[in-house]
Amino acid sequence: MIASPYDEQLARIPVSEHRVDVDGTETAWWEYGPADAPVLVLVHGFRGDHHGLEPVVAQLPGFRFISPDLPGFGASATFADRPHDIDAYADWLAAFIDAVGITGPYALLGHSFGSIVSSAAVARGLRPERLVLVNPIGAPALEGPRGVMTRLAVGYYRAAAALPEKAGFALLRNGAIVRVMSVTMAKTRSKSLRRWIHDQHDRYFSAFGDRDAVLEAFRASVSHDVSEYAHDIDVPTLLVAAERDDVTPLEEQHRLVSLFPDATLEVIPEVGHLIHYETPGDAAARILRFLRSGAHA
Repeated sequence: MIASPYDEQLARIPVSEHRVDVDGTETAWWEYGPADAPVLVLVHGFRGDHHGLEPVVAQLPGFRFISPDLPGFGASATFADRPHDIDAYADWLAAFIDAVGITGPYALLGHSFGSIVSSAAVARGLRPERLVLVNPIGAPALEGPRGVMTRLAVGYYRAAAALPEKAGFALLRNGAIVRVMSVTMAKTRSKSLRRWIHDQHDRYFSAFGDRDAVLEAFRASVSHDVSEYAHDIDVPTLLVAAERDDVTPLEEQHRLVSLFPDATLEVIPEVGHLIHYETPGDAAARILRFLRSGAHA
């Protein structure tokens, strides 16, 4: 295991692990920070789990973070009787917030695939005070100049679905393919940071127990994007985008922010789809300004 460059900061923040039944789905979640602090709910990206957003947690002391593993990933169970699509995840997120007893004001942050889930839930009636979308998926993944990479990924997941279960499962967890994905996404020039990012993906990118859940969630991730929901999101929203994001080009982020009734775009230079790993401090500073600008007197 390669030590995290954010371990020292994270170690100062108390953390506890919990499990809760959310409409029949056992959900694992982690609580960071003091119980009486302002609440920020975190929704991680596709094939990740709560570990991925810990570097951001480390940069934002003074909050109570509620960070679940999405159903089908990490330590959470799969949905028992629903496909792993956006509607199911949006319903689950609203039910999860109720199940853990969040009754007062809170903010909501979604990263990557989590930006779609969070946006869909808010558009359907979830009421955070503020919404933060990090590396938001702002355009259809199969369109545009980077669509060819998504189509290659579609072929990979289709192959995993077509193979017998054991072989398909092995393909999804193939270390060489996971490493190629990691190398493609990482933009930092720091060799030590790149090694740590690759170690994180090696450890957590295959933390799932059901092939069908992963395939369903992948189809959801490439069939929807935040732009579908932006018009119906009436809470103040911050988009934290990356200059070199290979998933949603920067020009699409500028188009996306114009679709919201009340949204601001912040662009972090020289980083790609891994803001949460490569520049969590910069992201945290922008998020903090946004959240404080809406704080009650």
